[in-house]
Amino acid sequence: MVNSTLVVTLYVNPMTGNDTNTGSRLSPFKSLTRALKVTKIPTIIHLESGTYNASSGEVFPLIIPRGVTVVGNEANKGVGIVISGSGEYQSPSFGIQNITLLLVDNASLLGITVTNPSAKGTGIWIESAAPTLSNNTLSNCGREGVFTTGTAKPAILDNIFVQNTACGLVMAGHSQGEVRRNVFQRNPLGIAISDFAVPTIANNKLSENRTAIALSRNAQPVLRQNLIINNTQGGLLVNGNAVPDLGNSEDPGDNIFCDHREFDLYNATTQKLVSVGNQLDSSLVKGLVELLPINPVAVNTSYSNSSTESPPQKPSLSPCPLLTSPELNDHWAEAFIQALARMDLIHAFADGSYQPDKPMTRAQYAAMVAIAFNPFPKIPSPDFTDVPKDFWAYSAIQIAASGGFVGGFSDCTFRPDRGVQRLQVIVSLVNGLRLPAVDSGVVDVYSDRHTIPDYARTAVATATQRGIVVNYPDPKVLAPLRLATRAEVAAMVYQALVAIGRTSAIKIIRNS
Repeated sequence: MVNSTLVVTLYVNPMTGNDTNTGSRLSPFKSLTRALKVTKIPTIIHLESGTYNASSGEVFPLIIPRGVTVVGNEANKGVGIVISGSGEYQSPSFGIQNITLLLVDNASLLGITVTNPSAKGTGIWIESAAPTLSNNTLSNCGREGVFTTGTAKPAILDNIFVQNTACGLVMAGHSQGEVRRNVFQRNPLGIAISDFAVPTIANNKLSENRTAIALSRNAQPVLRQNLIINNTQGGLLVNGNAVPDLGNSEDPGDNIFCDHREFDLYNATTQKLVSVGNQLDSSLVKGLVELLPINPVAVNTSYSNSSTESPPQKPSLSPCPLLTSPELNDHWAEAFIQALARMDLIHAFADGSYQPDKPMTRAQYAAMVAIAFNPFPKIPSPDFTDVPKDFWAYSAIQIAASGGFVGGFSDCTFRPDRGVQRLQVIVSLVNGLRLPAVDSGVVDVYSDRHTIPDYARTAVATATQRGIVVNYPDPKVLAPLRLATRAEVAAMVYQALVAIGRTSAIKIIRNS
């Protein structure tokens, strides 16, 4: 009897492969085009680092068929594994299009960079299919990174859409599906939704675009827990007969809009929109919009030095198990640590302990911020001489460093086992998250403010104002140069997630 679930695995290396090879790990193909010609169902195709273009033997458009998964490097969003090219595709809905990839049925693309250099070119086309796009980078496409149409129902998860000529993502036709935890940055339009599309857009970050989200025709997307900030023109533009779901009393929107020049929300239609539980500047809301608040919830923590409360957000907790380490019982940071555990952002040591009062190492800190914030790479990953590729935190350190959260020393070392200072954690979170600076006078709340180096005063003030700084047991003692404990780092990372709208603040009642 033949096992129909046997998975075929093929390997492609544009640098060392040859299309006359067998496609095994030791004898890889040179082109993805060749691998796709011999695919069976199901098949996993592993792409090694390099550029996959016409010069390396690719014939575009590349069609990823049903049951095929193309995998690069998900940990770094496909950096260094680039599919670049364009070919004509006859779309049943939109006629001839210039596209790089067509994803059919339930195909998957994981950890790849896709770019279409052609004018009006699309990186990935999805038509009446339900593929998965995860941990990819869509950049420098001549028109948009991804276009969905027909009855498409994709899962678009944890991708980066950056510097595409017209738009990061277009959803047209009767598209549905989920768009979650993606970053849309430096596109004229982050997301455009049109026709009768009704996708769920949740937990995404849209910043530095001209307009973050534009709706037209009869689009009816559901928008939840998105961070929509610092777009040069505005946040959400609604045209035609579009009606976005911006929350209701049982399921508030929890979207954050801020730092826009012209509008947070612009309703250019004649029908009234209702916004429930979203953070909006009422002076930047245009058109017929009724703003309703979320039901009151407790949002502050006794250990935060912030003078203002962070906006209430629904917890984004998954059903991950709690840590069972006895040392956490009645510990001042237990709520923060367990909340991060539920979000699957921290884990216990092999012996089941968390060791909250021990200093956190630089490697442990890099691993935590890499997982918690999954930062977009801002600089090339440095090559630290004391962090070999088989080091347990190598990938995390690369992600945290390229994302601007951590750096090395002048001798090109990282010193992963050295403890991280409280000040370093504070400055790291402010710089890595690119939080807007505030007046440094805020640090006057600390009795030991004279110990804050001049270069870090603004960052400390910013973190204090945003409620990130956590001091225990005395809120007025910053102790910036002391090594941070694992509990303190967990608390500050959690508060940083609150500050950017990723989760809700924790109310802690201190026992007297």
